[in-house]
Amino acid sequence: MIYMFLAPGFEEVEALTPLDLLRRAGLEVTTVGIGGELITGAHGITVQADIADSMFRDDKPEMVILPGGMPGTRNLDASPVVDAALKAVVANDGYLAAICAAPMVLGKRGLLKGKRAICYPGFEKFLDGARLSNRHVIRDGNIVTAAGMGVALQFGLEIVAMICGDVAAANLSASVIAG
Repeated sequence: MIYMFLAPGFEEVEALTPLDLLRRAGLEVTTVGIGGELITGAHGITVQADIADSMFRDDKPEMVILPGGMPGTRNLDASPVVDAALKAVVANDGYLAAICAAPMVLGKRGLLKGKRAICYPGFEKFLDGARLSNRHVIRDGNIVTAAGMGVALQFGLEIVAMICGDVAAANLSASVIAG
């Protein structure tokens, strides 16, 4: 199962654009609300998560996706449920994706060591051991990181390419007139 964690103060576009693309690609994605099912983003948009973090029980998630935003990223970083999910993904050789400030959550846990990565400017100090990229979206192995809201569409398409292949991502891109 693919999980996207939504914490209070998340960046709405960074969450909803990739979520929409992944579901269009036929992937099953469950949104997990940190602290409840109704989560309000950084710009006052309230989203109904599929489940609250108290209901998260998967010890073998296929993927974890972390949208950025403030204070959403700090709330993700402080969540023991997010921490457990990240540990489970790593233990099962799953996929990770984070955009904007959220790559700091991965970096602070040492998950970006030796990997090419990008984040929102100013958060690079948290990408412990990462090789900083100048690309706006970068995939290195089973990890995708992205710079921010302006590349949310490319971020989502890169996740689709990582899981479903380049042809599926190209077809999806053409269907939404993205390139």
